[in-house]
Order: sequence, then structure tokens, then C-alpha cells
Amino acid sequence: MKYILSIVIVLLSFSAEAQTEIKTFPQDYFGIYKGNLEITNAKGKKSIGMEFHLTKTDSVGIYNYKIVYIFDGKRNDRNYTLKTIDAQKGEYVIDENNGIILRAKLVDNVLYNVFEVEGNLLMTTEAFFEDYMTFEIVFSAKQAKTITKTTEDETEVISYPVTVTQKARLIKQ
Repeated sequence: MKYILSIVIVLLSFSAEAQTEIKTFPQDYFGIYKGNLEITNAKGKKSIGMEFHLTKTDSVGIYNYKIVYIFDGKRNDRNYTLKTIDAQKGEYVIDENNGIILRAKLVDNVLYNVFEVEGNLLMTTEAFFEDYMTFEIVFSAKQAKTITKTTEDETEVISYPVTVTQKARLIKQ
């Protein structure tokens, strides 16, 4: 009897999990998120204010995507646009509205993109949750690369040391 009761409880817990609401990106994450951005580099750690705004527009598949950095009481607004390429495949672009367009990939409510600026590789992640999001950028200088090879077939591997990280946990307002 205990065995049957245990099976019923396990089955009910799986059934309850299956009924949880499935979220749709970006619609279910629209809003304004606020918090602090922690910047860490060789000189130490610094914290500045940050906001992330994700809002709808009148155009299908196009969204307002704004990043705000706040330091010394001054706002630095970055008004970008998020454009859907293929939502089923998680393919988007972030248009900086100045000629720069960054490809982005959505996997499990995390938006990823990797790009190069002036000899630096940057990887960004934005993970969306019920009432908050996380934002992270990792910088690596390309000129500081290390090249090694496997001993078997001499496959070349290039690694780039991380020089700066930026991390934030932003609360949905």
C-alpha cells in the first residue's frame, strides 16, 4: 500500500509540474527592471545603477529594448530595438539604431549574443524569470589570447582570458 501511495504522489507532482504556465518571450517579460550593475576588472569592483526596459511597439515582432546606465546621478540611455527573425528558432537581432546590428539567440528564456568591438570579444546573457532578470557581459581582449594544441592531432585551441565582467540582478517593477 505504501508503494502505491508513493507512486500516486509522484505522478501527481509530475502532473502539477506539467500544468505550469509556459512563458512566451518577449511578451511575458515586458516591463522595466531595475537594480545595480557590478563591474569587476583588474582594478577592483564598482557598482552603478542600471535599468532594462523591454516594451511592445505598434509593429509585430519589433520591441523597444532599452538599457540605462546610471552613474554619478546621470542617466545614459541606450535606446535599441529587438527584432524577431524567427521566434520558433529563437533568432533575434538587437538593432542599436546606429548601423550596428547584433545577432541574438534565445534558449530557455536566456538571450545570448557574442560580438567583437575594437579587438575585444564580448558575450552577453540576459536571463528572464518571473519577477526579475539577470544581465551579464564578459569581456576578453583578443590580443591576450593563448594558443595551445592537442598532443594527438595538433588541433589548435585559442583561449581568451576574461578581463572584465559586468553582472546585474534587475527586479521587475
